[in-house]
Amino acid sequence: MAWNTNLRWRLPLTCLLLQVAMVVLFGVFVRYDPDADAHWMEEKGPGNLSSDLDNEFYYRYPSFQDVHVMIFVGFGFLMTFLQRYGYSSVGFNFLLAAFGIQWALLMQGWFHSFHDGYIFVGVENLINADFCVGSVCVAFGAILGKVSPVQLLIMTLFQVTLFSVNEFILLSLLGVKDAGGSMTIHTFGAYFGLTVTWTLYRPNLYQSKEREGPVYQSDLFAMIGTLFLWMYWPSFNSAVSNHGDAQHRAAINTYCSLAACVLTAVAMSSALQKKGKLDMVHIQNATLAGGVAVGTAAEMMLMPYGSLIVGFICGIVSTLGFVYLTPFLKSHLRIQDTCGIHNLHGIPGIIGGIVGAVTAACATSDIYGEEGLVRAFDFKGSKKNWSPSMQGCFQAAGIFVSLAMALVGGLIVGSILKIPIWGQPADENCFEDAIYWEVPEEHKETALHPEDSTLKPSEP
Repeated sequence: MAWNTNLRWRLPLTCLLLQVAMVVLFGVFVRYDPDADAHWMEEKGPGNLSSDLDNEFYYRYPSFQDVHVMIFVGFGFLMTFLQRYGYSSVGFNFLLAAFGIQWALLMQGWFHSFHDGYIFVGVENLINADFCVGSVCVAFGAILGKVSPVQLLIMTLFQVTLFSVNEFILLSLLGVKDAGGSMTIHTFGAYFGLTVTWTLYRPNLYQSKEREGPVYQSDLFAMIGTLFLWMYWPSFNSAVSNHGDAQHRAAINTYCSLAACVLTAVAMSSALQKKGKLDMVHIQNATLAGGVAVGTAAEMMLMPYGSLIVGFICGIVSTLGFVYLTPFLKSHLRIQDTCGIHNLHGIPGIIGGIVGAVTAACATSDIYGEEGLVRAFDFKGSKKNWSPSMQGCFQAAGIFVSLAMALVGGLIVGSILKIPIWGQPADENCFEDAIYWEVPEEHKETALHPEDSTLKPSEP
């Protein structure tokens, strides 16, 4: 098959059409939340405010900024481990996230913030849009290096839509609690991405094998992404929790789980390698699994020691996954998972869903207090007669709904992306920046086959 990777009309047309559509839809539907509107003081009334600091912005914005850094810096640099794909890892992550947050504001807004014909956008909407895009960044890790930016934009369009539907089913219809998104973000994003990469299977990808690994500098850059994600993950898991004890508890639980995860990931990496040497792939990824797995139960009374146990388990499971499971999936199930998202997001996401279900089912008024139990699980309104065991059952159901949405959605979207009109690279040209970027001459000289037109001087 002849692969045409010239994006001169494909990429500009796709970007411009999508952005024009966003402008029109925002003009029709999106308005400021009351806390961001110039009429804020008038609507609240002087007797109800002590100062401007009562505005939701001052409470949520620090968490938003932390989550924002995770999406654009953390995920972007985490994927720079490929020796010749640094431009694309950071640049394409930037592109899909910038489009994804706009589409997420609309999709999530229609489901959660739509009143009187308008979507009212405030700082909490910005956080939730970043959460949605985080799921897309997870899926991007599975297909990294094997797709064009046009395919990424199309995938983002569909995945954000499916994510919003799945999130609405879990949070609004099933009443699931998922503060850090173990199910809605990580489980859904991972298995969606894995299904897409299975659909896009490349039998001759071995032809690009020499570029699929890291070099010293690229691994060091990827470690920057790991550290940003690791430091800010407590903000990620607590960003939209209720004011007060719930947010405080979510940050503590995440902090403890991440710390324990590092030690067990290092222990397993050393134990599984010859002469006890550490593998940088494990340190970059498995050390973060504790943040994923504690997400669902983050604001529950998991207790600090429970968080340590979750992190302890996930450091082991994730490292074992990189050593044994990733090669098995590639050789036997035709799943070419570039970043190993199954080990960092998929399995830990399912563990997180299970931990959340068990923790919810075991909740009692002795542990939470009468009012605390009602507030923690929203046992009011339509959930007034719910019991903790019923909540636990619905939590468990959320895992299966997320998996079903991811697998079915991934098959459909993967089939669309498989159509050979999106400028995707050939099997022998994967994991190479020079396909889609202007790169320094020294990079070009050792890049690809000299007959590849993308490496010739740009046409006027």
